[in-house]
Amino acid sequence: MPATPYLGRFAPSPTGPLHLGSLLAAFGSWLLARHAGGQWLVRIEDIDPPREVPGAVDSQLATLAAFGLNSDLPVQYQSRRSHLYQTAIAQLLAQDKAFACHCSRADLSSQGGIHRRCVASQQRPQAAIRLRVADGSHVSFDDALQGLQQQDVDREVGDVVLLRADGYWAYQLAVVVDDAEQGITHVVRGADLIESTARQILLQQALGLPTPGYLHLPLLLDSDGQKLSKSQAAVPVDSAQPVPVLRWLWAALGQSPTALETSTSVAETLQQAAAAFVPARLQKTSVRAPLQPPG
Repeated sequence: MPATPYLGRFAPSPTGPLHLGSLLAAFGSWLLARHAGGQWLVRIEDIDPPREVPGAVDSQLATLAAFGLNSDLPVQYQSRRSHLYQTAIAQLLAQDKAFACHCSRADLSSQGGIHRRCVASQQRPQAAIRLRVADGSHVSFDDALQGLQQQDVDREVGDVVLLRADGYWAYQLAVVVDDAEQGITHVVRGADLIESTARQILLQQALGLPTPGYLHLPLLLDSDGQKLSKSQAAVPVDSAQPVPVLRWLWAALGQSPTALETSTSVAETLQQAAAAFVPARLQKTSVRAPLQPPG
């Protein structure tokens, strides 16, 4: 049987403009997809309206386009896929793999915030829906860059929220359903999401869905060692000078700087990058961002 064609994706949340760390994940995932001769998709994860910034979707897509990182298929929006999440929830509830829960954060504080049984002090206006995580739910997976990862989901995470008490879909459910429905074979993203992977694998198993390959890229940190997305250094990427930024990101991914030094346009830079990319040169460790954004 022929191997399944490589299908990767970049899935930003519209909580603001793309910063250098976001673009590193986008560029890294694009390079790995091109190296494998596969396709690269963009999916907007817009299922958390309270955190969304007006105009962020258009801004993010414009930034990606300025850097030549265009989705190979039409961009998908999670806000338009609620019917898929509802079907998944209904399946899990029917199979007793999920349950309604009225616990608040205050209720769970005595358990370190980890849900192992319902201890709700009162009924809430709307219940959350949680994945039933059995005792002894140990998950291990081989990250293509970070190596073997292991997590006792029952003890370290607890029963996973799938539908929030405020009525919004939880990230864990949406990302699992979308990756499967879109046929994503490889998930390449920042290392800050590596701890979410075990619970996503448990949910994939509960829904009878395939588990893609995972690769978690190093994070960009500011001068204080703080994740760039939470730092004052996380200024929007300068789309006016994309080639210098692409060269900086290329070097931050551990690639040879000389491979792109003759490029003069975005298209030429991406062409040279796709041809010269060596996955074995990717670094595991976090990267310090420049004090001033490249460009």
